[in-house]
Amino acid sequence: MMPVDAARTPAQTADMAHTLTRLEKVVRSRLDGNPNKSYVAKLVHRGRGKIAQKFGEEAVETIVAALSEDDKALAAEAADALFHLMILLAERDVPFAEVMSELERREGLSGLTEKASRKS
Repeated sequence: MMPVDAARTPAQTADMAHTLTRLEKVVRSRLDGNPNKSYVAKLVHRGRGKIAQKFGEEAVETIVAALSEDDKALAAEAADALFHLMILLAERDVPFAEVMSELERREGLSGLTEKASRKS
């Protein structure tokens, strides 16, 4: 596993973005699918509350894995959380690009400064 502070090449960064873009397309393509054949369709069929609940469960599992100091488990649970976040965003018709734009907007800002700006 690559350390957090390791430099990534532009190609590696593009590959990661491409993976998330492909995932978003797959999720969106399955929103209206057959709930008997698609996990995404089944979850969407159960409603936004269930999608949000499932995302929350995956977020908690990510926290548990982080506290266990098992890096492999943390990566797997973080992937599950991202997947369920993608479903939630797609169901709300919020493009992942909006999330990325918000992250880009915050880039270079102090986290404390950015958080304080949301209160005003």
